[in-house]
Amino acid sequence: MRLAPPRLVALSPGTLERGGRAGFLAALAAALDAGLPGLLLREPGLSDRALLALGAEVGALRARSPFWFALHDRAHLVAALDAQALHLSFRSLAPQSARAALAPGVTLGLSTHADDERAGWRGVDYLFHGPLHATPSKAGRLAPVGFEGLAAAVADAPSPLFALGGVRPE
Repeated sequence: MRLAPPRLVALSPGTLERGGRAGFLAALAAALDAGLPGLLLREPGLSDRALLALGAEVGALRARSPFWFALHDRAHLVAALDAQALHLSFRSLAPQSARAALAPGVTLGLSTHADDERAGWRGVDYLFHGPLHATPSKAGRLAPVGFEGLAAAVADAPSPLFALGGVRPE
């Protein structure tokens, strides 16, 4: 059975190839202890070998405190890391190709943006849309969609849609 992402999903920083792995794992453990229900491991700079090692450490935390776990853009590692989901971006495989490479129970997600062709949003189980607000990782590359853009995307979405980027408790 495909598991939908929980209402709150943390994303790894995307910079762990430069170090900070121990700090990330400590912060993740603290967040899990506080009730974090999901993680998207998004580390494009790590080699497959390094990502598998990091994934094993994340797996040890999952054994202690189960949570929804997605892997970004590496369909070939989903089974090895026992991830429940694969998350795609505009640079990834097409959703149909990714779906063919996955076990039937693996959830498939896609990051979307304001100027995307909406037809490309089909064939996935959920969407992450944004950035909702300005974020350092998208500065100068993608303008924030704001709440009005988010509402328009929700109206067009064929799957559950989650806001992404600069979302904070307040």
